[in-house]
Amino acid sequence: MRNFAAGIILLLSFSTLLHAQAEPPYGLGELEAYSVFSDAYRTDDYELAIQYGEWIIESKPRTLEGYDNFSLERQFERMVEVYIAAAGEESDPTQRAEYLENAEAVIEEAFETFNEDEIDYFEWYLRQGRFYQEHHGNIDGASLDDAMESYYNMYEMDAQRFAEEGDGYYAQVLLITYESDERREEALEIIEGIEGYASAELQSTIDEVRESFFQNPEERITFLESRIEGAEGEERGEILGDLVDLYEQTGQDDKALETALELYELNDNYETARKLANIYISEGDYQNGLNYLEESLEKAESPEDEKEILLEIAESYQQLEQLEQARNFAQRAIDIDPDLAEAYTRMASIYAATVSHCTGGQALDRDDRTVYWLVIDYLEQAKQADPSLAANVDNQIESYEEAMPTAEDRFFNDWEQGESIVIDGSIGECYSWINETTTIR
Repeated sequence: MRNFAAGIILLLSFSTLLHAQAEPPYGLGELEAYSVFSDAYRTDDYELAIQYGEWIIESKPRTLEGYDNFSLERQFERMVEVYIAAAGEESDPTQRAEYLENAEAVIEEAFETFNEDEIDYFEWYLRQGRFYQEHHGNIDGASLDDAMESYYNMYEMDAQRFAEEGDGYYAQVLLITYESDERREEALEIIEGIEGYASAELQSTIDEVRESFFQNPEERITFLESRIEGAEGEERGEILGDLVDLYEQTGQDDKALETALELYELNDNYETARKLANIYISEGDYQNGLNYLEESLEKAESPEDEKEILLEIAESYQQLEQLEQARNFAQRAIDIDPDLAEAYTRMASIYAATVSHCTGGQALDRDDRTVYWLVIDYLEQAKQADPSLAANVDNQIESYEEAMPTAEDRFFNDWEQGESIVIDGSIGECYSWINETTTIR
């Protein structure tokens, strides 16, 4: 707010201006003078409205004999509007500034005239804040800080009402200004007070402002850890989720897992199960990761989520060399989306891994090599599902073609190109679970 001395000078100047208006102009009675003011206000006759309105502001009649609906507060509101409107039509900068300073004085006088039981101070701080926000550039000694002080007064009076006023607009203005001025502690105080009442748009601003104060992940961890003790319910869940991400980002794997488990106990939903699965898998603990992936699958709400989880489960089973299980989950992803290229490349990878598993690193015989025909089948399907993968898939096909049965192998086994062959126990017990048909190449 403008400094105390400037405010006193402003009010004294305004009081001197109005001193001659203690009685209604031209000897009119109070009700008659009020009627003139009211008509002038309605017809936008600002000069006449100011002349008679100044008398009302100076004399401050609480009632008017003969008029039961008189409201002194409403006349203060009108005079603020009149001065602002008159300033808007004034081309002379000096006169425009005078009108605005008088509007400023009327607002200040309202706080002096009425107590909090008589008027809604919250509304008057809002009026004052908007006034300074819009007109501070035309008032000597005023600044945007005056508007921010009024908005802060609104916050102190009623944090929820402040957060909801104007769909969160004024809270956003205050936070963004504090961010720009690097007033970190004040901004964080306000965030703590209003976050529980924030709309989606205000919450977005809160997140952006808070992030701007914590560019360093370690600082943000310290801040969130200081808040977690007193947090409950949804707020605690949000803090725990942020901490998990930050612990992972800073390589604090043990803390990330511990916090994710606490988050899961608080809310065992799809997101928390996925978060735990990802942590275990990133540490190479595929078995525990699978437990939470399969739980995530049960809680998935969309086919897109289901497909993604199915492929992660397939990959995890492949890492554990449980290849039949891996194949089954990859096939389920294909059943959901026959055009899912990643599922076909996963199938190819699983069958290629099966050859290595079944041979134990020993030399391949002719029957082992037949599995690569099936591997190539799936790679071709991946390329058809997503042509953008063609270059990468063709490289894989080229490498697998070198491992396929040779012309000599086909001759000795009496295999004719173009004929079908079943990959199952007939080529080796280890392959019995595959039971798929491919084409001799």
